[in-house]
Amino acid sequence: MRRSQLRDIILGGESNTVEFKRKFTSAEKIAKEIIAFANTSGGFLIIGVDDDRSIRGVASEKEEMELLEVARHHIVPPLELEVEVVEIEFKDVIVVHVPKSDKKPHRLITEDSNAFIRQGENSVKASREMERILAGQNSTAPGMTISIGDRERRLFTFLERYERATVKDFAKLTNISNRRASQILVKLVRAGVLHIHHDMEHDYFTLV
Repeated sequence: MRRSQLRDIILGGESNTVEFKRKFTSAEKIAKEIIAFANTSGGFLIIGVDDDRSIRGVASEKEEMELLEVARHHIVPPLELEVEVVEIEFKDVIVVHVPKSDKKPHRLITEDSNAFIRQGENSVKASREMERILAGQNSTAPGMTISIGDRERRLFTFLERYERATVKDFAKLTNISNRRASQILVKLVRAGVLHIHHDMEHDYFTLV
């Protein structure tokens, strides 16, 4: 990456595809950010830059690289990363390019084995529904068909009135289990009928 390209990315600030970190304290935190990018739209993890876009540089390029390598082993399935050291304002900044993956969802190797996604400027835990949707986005995912019945029509009427619905809303509306409601909602998202969104508490669904 050219210095001018990096400068433009930094000036643009953090976003769905850009994350700044002055430094990392653990391999798990690095892995979480990398997973979130790979599961969403890909992006750049830039180490040595503060949230306010000030360029601090890394104290030890070797230590950060070693931490990155450890982080890669916390991710399943494995990911290939493009890592560069770019000198800017006489300081070394590490740029990690994370491509959008075709093997989603990637997970953090922990007891809970969580997956993460990018939500604006943040990396957040993916819900069970989101994980299924991610898996359905892979080119190797099997095709699917949907049918619109009474349950779906009642959902659409609910959404036209209230604009959003959660899994629990849909389950209660149609007197089905949360598991069945989740399966139907995921299919409707994959079919392009619904959008899935995330807020601080839970996922919710809206009409396209």
